[in-house]
Amino acid sequence: MAKAVLSKKEFETLSQFRYQLRRFLRFSEQVTRRHGVTPLQYLLLLHIKGVPGREWATVGELAERLQAHPHGVVALVSRCEKRGWVSRRQGVTDRREVEVHLTAQGSRMVGQLALLHREELLNLEDSFRVPKEQDLLGEGALPSYPGEDET
Repeated sequence: MAKAVLSKKEFETLSQFRYQLRRFLRFSEQVTRRHGVTPLQYLLLLHIKGVPGREWATVGELAERLQAHPHGVVALVSRCEKRGWVSRRQGVTDRREVEVHLTAQGSRMVGQLALLHREELLNLEDSFRVPKEQDLLGEGALPSYPGEDET
């Protein structure tokens, strides 16, 4: 059974992880804005480029990746479309679907920004890490799962 109270070390682990995460996100915010792109616009372009096995994404897929509401993603796609970074196409297999594709300009933009992000991640390689189970649960503690008997 997992402990009900976190130790000082566990709080330190969570704090350090959030600090490193925030530092990377701040870097991302600054570098994207220097290139005339908002952080959300960059993420939209990145997620379109990063869809496994194809070169486009649906609004629903982008909403999931961005953890946003679909209507908000539609507005974001519209802003990126006005900038010339994406185009919309009717779905080939499901004509009710809208495919969001990168334009050549959008592909160049996301490529430049992704290189900078990769470089920053490589610089953080030794300091940025996801905490391990023993860091979060303490030595010898086992995780509990919902529905598990607490006898």
